[in-house]
Amino acid sequence: MNRRDTVLALLALGAAPLAANAQAVAKIPVIGLLDAGERKELWAAFRQQLRELGYIEGQNVAFETRLASGNSEQLDTMAQELVRLKVSVIVTSGTLAARAAKQATSAIPIVITTGSESAIPGTAIPGTASLARPGGNLTGVLSITQALVGKRFEILREVLPKMSRLAVLLHRDSTGAILSERELEGPARSSKVALQVLGVKGADEIAGAFSEMTRKRAEAVFVIPGPVFFSERRKIGDLALKYRLPSMVTASDYVEAGGLLSYGPNYSNLFRHAAVYVDKILKGAKPGDLPIERPTKFELVINLKTAKALGLSIPKVVLFRADRVIE
Repeated sequence: MNRRDTVLALLALGAAPLAANAQAVAKIPVIGLLDAGERKELWAAFRQQLRELGYIEGQNVAFETRLASGNSEQLDTMAQELVRLKVSVIVTSGTLAARAAKQATSAIPIVITTGSESAIPGTAIPGTASLARPGGNLTGVLSITQALVGKRFEILREVLPKMSRLAVLLHRDSTGAILSERELEGPARSSKVALQVLGVKGADEIAGAFSEMTRKRAEAVFVIPGPVFFSERRKIGDLALKYRLPSMVTASDYVEAGGLLSYGPNYSNLFRHAAVYVDKILKGAKPGDLPIERPTKFELVINLKTAKALGLSIPKVVLFRADRVIE
């Protein structure tokens, strides 16, 4: 072998590991995260569960994150971006995000972390057959917001038996929120409680909504989850306290931020469970064979610090049923 051939052979040997490494990098699955809001703490729980399952970012998994922060008009574009990037799976938070992902692709697996009943197949997100065996490319976990509306109202009424005016805070672009408000109309009518519905689109409208509640003499506020509310839960808690409005919310995160009452599933657990779905799909499972699940455990959380600040006494019968009390 002459000198030229020897040099070429050595270069080829050096290039082989580089090519192998490039192939290995190319094979790392990319998970697209699509959020109608900005639920960073909940996504942290999702990522932590993936780490516990053996997925280390930069080593054997990568992420592409798209947070709409309540701007629902961006969701379709964001979903299409993830499809163009050819991510391995799209994980969504919020019904609007799930709908955008479903409209963007029928091939890439989609895992829902949270979604109202309007995310059930055949309504907001078409293309699936049943919850037990959805078929197609979509699966995940619902948060059944609408089904719990009546129970939340009932608990609030136990705490405020003389309540006659109830403000309802919702995101006006959210189909699920509008359906939840309709679910509230029946119990409110039966209890002779007048509803004052205030829809917001962005975080900058929340303070004005609370001011309007006071102007209309609301006696409490019922917060229906929306894309901007989770990241603004501290503001919501502070405003409810400022205007002396007992609040009923959907998740304990809001109560920890100063809300009065919450009843619903543990949202961190929903995100962690979604990570288990992603693991199964990356290992070869078909999303259409994985059932769309509903939470079966719900927790009542009460913030007694907030109750004291409001000068409110929580009935013992409600306290005894609480899963957690913040003192």
